[in-house]
Amino acid sequence: MTARVLVVDDLEPNVKLLEAKLRAEYFDVIGAYSGQEAIELAKNEKPDIVLLDVMMPGMDGFETCRQLKSDPDTMHIPVVMVTALDQQADRVAGLEAGADDFLTKPVEDLALFARVRSLTRLKMMTDELRARYATGKDLGVVGKLDTEVNPTEKRIFIIDDNEDQASRLKAAIGEDAQQIVHETDPEVALGRARSGDFDLILVNMSLEAMDPLRLCSSIRSFEETRLTPLLAVVRHGDTRKLVRALDIGVNDYVTRPVDKNELTARVMTQLRRKRYVDQLRSSFQVSLEMAVTDQLTGLYNRRYLASHLSAMFDRAFWTGRPLAIMVLDIDHFKVINDTHGHDVGDRVLKEFADRIANSIRGIDLACRYGGEEFLIAMPDTDLAFASVVAERLRAEIAEDKFTLNNGRDELGVTVSIGLASTEHGLEDDSAQKLIKRADEALYEAKTGGRNRVINSAA
Repeated sequence: MTARVLVVDDLEPNVKLLEAKLRAEYFDVIGAYSGQEAIELAKNEKPDIVLLDVMMPGMDGFETCRQLKSDPDTMHIPVVMVTALDQQADRVAGLEAGADDFLTKPVEDLALFARVRSLTRLKMMTDELRARYATGKDLGVVGKLDTEVNPTEKRIFIIDDNEDQASRLKAAIGEDAQQIVHETDPEVALGRARSGDFDLILVNMSLEAMDPLRLCSSIRSFEETRLTPLLAVVRHGDTRKLVRALDIGVNDYVTRPVDKNELTARVMTQLRRKRYVDQLRSSFQVSLEMAVTDQLTGLYNRRYLASHLSAMFDRAFWTGRPLAIMVLDIDHFKVINDTHGHDVGDRVLKEFADRIANSIRGIDLACRYGGEEFLIAMPDTDLAFASVVAERLRAEIAEDKFTLNNGRDELGVTVSIGLASTEHGLEDDSAQKLIKRADEALYEAKTGGRNRVINSAA
């Protein structure tokens, strides 16, 4: 895996040394010699990760990191502090400033490269979500993200067969954690992790009942926990196991003996990142729904129909099971708009769509085809059954008046429906021809007096 790495150090030999090591591993490297230069390069060059020295004149590494993490344009870029400072207080200060890791020189190359690859994979996933969010924002279908992500809930799962150590981890995380679950049996833990809704999973890398690396790999492979942050608890100096853990998808680690402040800082970093990623995923889901659904009625729109109906038709062709199409048109809808106003017309459309949605099966596809016209695609349905459904829906629309003005007024509405099925299709039949036959049947229903169901001719 290659990545663009920004190396920041006020001493040129240090930059050149790291650059040589990283280039030997096929990373693209950019050098910066001050905090301010690093901030400008991060904005303009968009690196995948920043390796940041702490002791620099003017703006030190702590302040540089704080500014990078406070800017929406750079807050998602992982920052690793690589410094000669070796006090626990310095490590905690770096993590609290927003750093994703704090490595003390001399750093083992193997551990450094593993950390760079791990954080780069994370950023690539985040970049994809950010790109989708940007598209939704440009289209005006999603709002602004809350960049001041401060998680108030901590749903944490500890997997540790050492009861004493698990108790110490719970105490270190703090009493404000609203839900901390502990499991000693790794096999049981796998099931609980998969079914539970956790924000963070802590795994003891010294488990005896199961290979902890295999446990982490299994958790990462489940769809339900693929994006759940994993934090490993490893022995100090166990570089081999740490490197393997990072390579299989562990997000972060803490070494034993565990420092309370460091654990708290690393836990909060993972929780903040998860909240941020959850926001991006949620905004993408909203933008996707907005792109394929009609905003007024909540049914699918014509764009979605165009892409989905062809697949339904092909399935009907290959399986030999019939596909029925129902095209519905509200009778005299222009009169409703002209007499009662467009607000009332919109309410009629919305209630009409709700009645359609409540009358069809889960496998059926209902969409607003255009204006006051709707379409329902019914897989595995012959024309006889579709006729029964259409007649029932027509009768319900005609008999149950639409309520207006909070129930004070009522409005009678009727609908004309045209039906077609693949049962009557020729060898060169297609989804569009099927719609055309249903449309012709609808035209016959409207010219024949409206408020009726007509099947297409064979």
